[in-house]
Amino acid sequence: RKLVFALHPQEGGATGSVETVLIPMTNRQGQNMRFTACLSTQVGCAMNCQFCYTGRMGLLGNLSTAQIVEQVVEARRYLASEGVNVPIANIVFMGMGEPLHNYDAVLSSIDILAEGLELSRNKIIVSTVGLVPQMRSFLQTGKAKLALSLHATTDEVRDWIVPTNRRYPLHELMSLLKEYFPIADGRGDRFVVIEYVMLKGVNDSEEDARRLLDLTADIYCMVNLIVFNPHDGTRFERSDDDAVRAFRGVLLKAGRVCTVRVSKGDDTMAACGQLGDVSASPRPAPLLPPPSTLQPLFAGAGQEAR
Repeated sequence: RKLVFALHPQEGGATGSVETVLIPMTNRQGQNMRFTACLSTQVGCAMNCQFCYTGRMGLLGNLSTAQIVEQVVEARRYLASEGVNVPIANIVFMGMGEPLHNYDAVLSSIDILAEGLELSRNKIIVSTVGLVPQMRSFLQTGKAKLALSLHATTDEVRDWIVPTNRRYPLHELMSLLKEYFPIADGRGDRFVVIEYVMLKGVNDSEEDARRLLDLTADIYCMVNLIVFNPHDGTRFERSDDDAVRAFRGVLLKAGRVCTVRVSKGDDTMAACGQLGDVSASPRPAPLLPPPSTLQPLFAGAGQEAR
């Protein structure tokens, strides 16, 4: 279920619209139905991840603390109005925007969600593409759990598909995670989530899987493989099922916890990486040329250089 919220103009505030997604979840036995609310924190996004539809918008504005919290309040009202007696039990800051790029509003909203709306901090996850200074500050607060949108195992590929990597490369990211999530101290659910979107021919080889093992060898983590959700204008394709199974198999064989995020809502542009409206942007973010090793794969796709 995708909810679209029109933003009322505020002094210096964001305008346009943002989207929130309610994802139905059950336990392994198909019981204990609840919803995960995927919240937006910005209109558009400045990170320009090449596979993400929201990133094509560029950044059009930050949401206020109230606008972030109201997504949950209104979602609860919507479910009640529809006669759906299922709670919103989990919160993921994985909608439109880079949460740690709107740091103060996001942290304030977490406090309200946890203390005012009585949601467990252990059920709140903040996702980031890797803004290292903000990650360090966030981890020091202990306000919620962290997920890193990694998506590549080499700087060459990550510099392209997650341009923030040019500022905070892999060694810097992994060093921070080793510091805060050392494998030697790993226990219970105090782990970092490593998110990894599977892109055909780009980052889905078994060699990539082995590099991912090496990168996270000293980090207490769970790897969440994400099936790519296509959208108009994308140059990428989702990995074949066999490639996803083989990639996951390498991780499982090494004893790593690895899940596959089943695509939900991709037929209504409500799935991961599909939120937003590029036509609302006066100046869409540029498409970046792939590294030379991947150029044959994208020959004829039409790229813009920054």
